[in-house]
Amino acid sequence: MRTLLDVAASALGSIRAHGFRSLLTTLGIVIGVASVIAVVSVMSGLSNSITQRFSGLGGDSLTVQSHTPLSLSMQGRRNRLTLKDYEFIVQHIDEIRDVSPLFMAFGDFGSDVGIRGKTTFTRVLATTEGYQDSRQVYPRVGRFISSHDDRSRRRVCVIGERVRELLDMPDNPVGQFLTIAGEPFLVIGVMEPRGEIFGFSQDDFVVVPFNTGLAVSDGVEPDISITLKVASLDMVDQASQRITSLLRQLHRLKPGQANDFKVQTAAELNASFGEIVRMTGVVLAAMVSVSLLVGGIGIMNIMLVSVTERTREIGVAKALGAPPGRILHQFLLEAALLALGGGVLGVVLGYAIGFVISTVLPGVGAAVVPWWAVVLSVAFSTAVGVIFGLLPAAKAARLDPIAALRYE
Repeated sequence: MRTLLDVAASALGSIRAHGFRSLLTTLGIVIGVASVIAVVSVMSGLSNSITQRFSGLGGDSLTVQSHTPLSLSMQGRRNRLTLKDYEFIVQHIDEIRDVSPLFMAFGDFGSDVGIRGKTTFTRVLATTEGYQDSRQVYPRVGRFISSHDDRSRRRVCVIGERVRELLDMPDNPVGQFLTIAGEPFLVIGVMEPRGEIFGFSQDDFVVVPFNTGLAVSDGVEPDISITLKVASLDMVDQASQRITSLLRQLHRLKPGQANDFKVQTAAELNASFGEIVRMTGVVLAAMVSVSLLVGGIGIMNIMLVSVTERTREIGVAKALGAPPGRILHQFLLEAALLALGGGVLGVVLGYAIGFVISTVLPGVGAAVVPWWAVVLSVAFSTAVGVIFGLLPAAKAARLDPIAALRYE
């Protein structure tokens, strides 16, 4: 134990004796660890933010959407859920309540919306009054569309906060008329702001009544997505299976043929988005961790220079009886301490960078650094220091004491 403490003291003394050079040596490790921690912290914050957003849907929620495999998309084909599908689900699935259909009116990509000479291009969603409860979003001012609006096919709309800002409308624009694809619509409310996610604004949209959207679709069959509540949590799986069976019959899918739609619970949606975020984080972390190897090469280079500079010192130590193992351990420990110090500094710097990114980019969520990321980063950086320090340490341990004493 005493010998190990002596070796550690010698290694620390050597690092302090060349403080500035030691700092420069660890820069590669610092940058590598900081990059990994920054990526992980931002992705973890984003994952938590997504989880919170989906938690509002509740465990008794189901979403039904069309699904087109990539192979068909590449051929320009697209599967759809039709109005007939929606009506059959409502009529034949007894376990459901609070059904909220939705589709993109005025085109799949959006439409021009304008007022007093100012225009913007945004999504126009056609849905029913159940949308606000199923998505847990409510108006900031005014009201949401009602069943009367829907039945009467009224030309009314509710706008997102981003649309209000882009059109330079007052804080409370209720009662004003704007145009959607040249058609006049009365603004009856503004939705609560929800910020951004993945860099896209969640407030850049306009909502119109479902039947009004159908009326202005000019006979084009819309692709409808459906959000619904199940009567009780115990019936979620049963409702999901019944919806799946019904849609397979309607779409005339043969046994073994893949579904052209998806029926997902809120938990499954959250898991899908979470998996995307995690995989993106892993790929980015793997890419930036390459800089750790660059840092390891820098440590090896400086340690080789250090061995050359301290050749006479090594010779004196060996002449006084220091065994090769002690010399090996001293240089290995010196490389490990350099890497460990760089790892700790990198963790602190990485969290600071992640905090700044999460602050600057709205909707990302507060930066979170998991404990495993800290442990793994510090351990990996230390291992890199040891691995790349082996060659210089072995070279120092093999030096002939007589030749070392004669070295100029």
